[in-house]
Amino acid sequence: MQRIGIIGVGEIGRAIVTGLCEGVDEAPEVFLSPRGARTAAELSSRYEGVQVCAGNQEVVDRSEVVIVAVRAQDRREALAGLSVDDGKTVVNVMAGVANEDLRRTLATDAALVRAIPLPSVRERRSVTVTFPSHPVADALFDRLGGAQPLDDEADFDVLSALTGTLTTHYAYLAALTSWAADQGIASDVADRYVRGLFQDVGRALGDESRSLDRLAADHETPGGSNERIRTTWFDAPNAAALRRALDGLLADLR
Repeated sequence: MQRIGIIGVGEIGRAIVTGLCEGVDEAPEVFLSPRGARTAAELSSRYEGVQVCAGNQEVVDRSEVVIVAVRAQDRREALAGLSVDDGKTVVNVMAGVANEDLRRTLATDAALVRAIPLPSVRERRSVTVTFPSHPVADALFDRLGGAQPLDDEADFDVLSALTGTLTTHYAYLAALTSWAADQGIASDVADRYVRGLFQDVGRALGDESRSLDRLAADHETPGGSNERIRTTWFDAPNAAALRRALDGLLADLR
């Protein structure tokens, strides 16, 4: 697999290109749609094998693997009239868009694979969930940190719902920083401290020999500060509200 096309060059498209091309011995050829022109032009100027095409059909024609990364609500306009040969592999990274929906839009018998690449694929350290397992798509994401193929689209939807919690995590950190500033800590000092605090937590997640529950217990002293915040703020009603929010998102994704 040496020719990859990306239709829709936003944050995820940028991350995929960076992960495929930055600091590697043999980068693939990458063909970008003019959609997201500024980002596409920047990537083309940075990496020798990256080219911006005149239109989406040219992206499809020049690629073996086509990644569809437009916003779900824009897909019909962006993909209207495209002709996709049956021998190509199409990777669908649009949230909430099932493969059969995309197949109807493209009117093709090409292999379609759903995937959930995260921004950290730019550093090739993110596992990407795929459905169904496909050797070409899985090989692509193995180059970006690893592929986790699933056998059931319902399971894929569950993991897709989990990605909806990412910005909540950032907002949580911002709320901590804001609280510290309200206590008189300089905003830049609070920001730096919170970032360092949770970067260390992120490193601990790399220890897969311990479950998440075990990691929580190992960072907590009975009767200590962490236990106090967990039990008084992240209590049963709070956890139940989170589950309800995820249930609602999952229902919409399905």
